[in-house]
Amino acid sequence: MHVRTLTGGLVAACLMSSALAAGQAAAAPHTANAPAAARVLTYDAGGSAEFRGAVDRGAAIWNESVDAVELRPAAAGQRADIRVLADNGWPRALPGTLGSGTVYIGRQAVDEGYDTVRISAHELGHILGLPDRKPGPCSSLMSGSTAGTACTNPYPNSAEKTRVERNFGGALTGRAPAARAEAIVD
Repeated sequence: MHVRTLTGGLVAACLMSSALAAGQAAAAPHTANAPAAARVLTYDAGGSAEFRGAVDRGAAIWNESVDAVELRPAAAGQRADIRVLADNGWPRALPGTLGSGTVYIGRQAVDEGYDTVRISAHELGHILGLPDRKPGPCSSLMSGSTAGTACTNPYPNSAEKTRVERNFGGALTGRAPAARAEAIVD
């Protein structure tokens, strides 16, 4: 019996060596230090009217900026985590739990000269758990309207990126963002 075990082990070792020499063996993926998969949030911009392109670009900017969360358009018939609507008021976000809620791209700010992509990225930032940072410089996406109409920067700064990574990188999913129960009017 000891000979059978030794022979079986020897055969297995030879087969593995042959596979390695032929380049057909693949190491099993090591997952202990692998980064966690991004949490996918879907959005429905069907009601965003003329701002659809700006909403898609705002979502793409977040996707380029952070790894822990990914914003994707909802498939037809799928219930979206985030609804984006256009109206005649001021832009605002109504966050639900972290990663869900409703965003309004208000025409009032657009009529005053504010950039639509910056508005979209800013309001999506609220859904991702970021508060307003007013007053603030143009380099801060969450400074919102206080950066003025000349500011067209739609990119989050490093602190904003870090906070979103932290919000979605751990066990915080499904929790409401702190102090976000009310509408965020910018």
